[in-house]
Amino acid sequence: MSHDPAPSPSARPLRAGSDPRDEAPQYVLPLVVRIERGAPPARTDALETAARAVLVLLADERAHGDGEWAEAVRNWEDARIRKVVRRARGAEWRRAEALPGITLTGKSAEVRVFPPIPLDGWPKDLAKLQVSGTELDDPEPPVAADRAQPVLWLNPDLEMSAGKAMAQAGHGAQLAWWALSDTERTAWREAGFPLAVRTAAPADWPRLTTAGLPLVRDAGYTEIAPGSCTVAADHPALRRP
Repeated sequence: MSHDPAPSPSARPLRAGSDPRDEAPQYVLPLVVRIERGAPPARTDALETAARAVLVLLADERAHGDGEWAEAVRNWEDARIRKVVRRARGAEWRRAEALPGITLTGKSAEVRVFPPIPLDGWPKDLAKLQVSGTELDDPEPPVAADRAQPVLWLNPDLEMSAGKAMAQAGHGAQLAWWALSDTERTAWREAGFPLAVRTAAPADWPRLTTAGLPLVRDAGYTEIAPGSCTVAADHPALRRP
């Protein structure tokens, strides 16, 4: 994942040639979505809950300073910013909940986010979970987004599984977080991280991608071509006057 503009050295846009991020130890941020038989969450709620889960972890005191997750978060941010979403139900979900992490609950979705782990160091109870099978739907079309709050706009020209879209929404939320001032971050956190995830109208997408907002550009590990712009992070504080 990469983005424009780049608020930190660990998140420079993709470019040809060597990149120091590729030489660093690679970490991944695991997210697990609960999908019970007969009661799957709504797709949009799952995307929004995943994005909030990423923000809650980034804001958690354990992820900063001498916190127990801080070193793992720093290692993760020094390399390619990877997120992987897996699904669980029943006993699988209960075992996932027993591992260190944070569970976020939306209207219908439950998502647990875990501190970053080495790319080849998944705990066995997470490693056995499936990445596929996150084909979720919205029972009803999502209501129009309130642009007074942050909106993570998905590229209307790309088709992504719900799991892939959850990871991309998480990337977009993270880029918005990085781009904000400390005061703006505090205000967002204290408000409970309100946000919406919506697919942009085709006519609006060019404007969103040229408005100076943080943009997620996928590294192309799964589903879509490398460099594809997947999300525009439209936080009110980041909009041009």
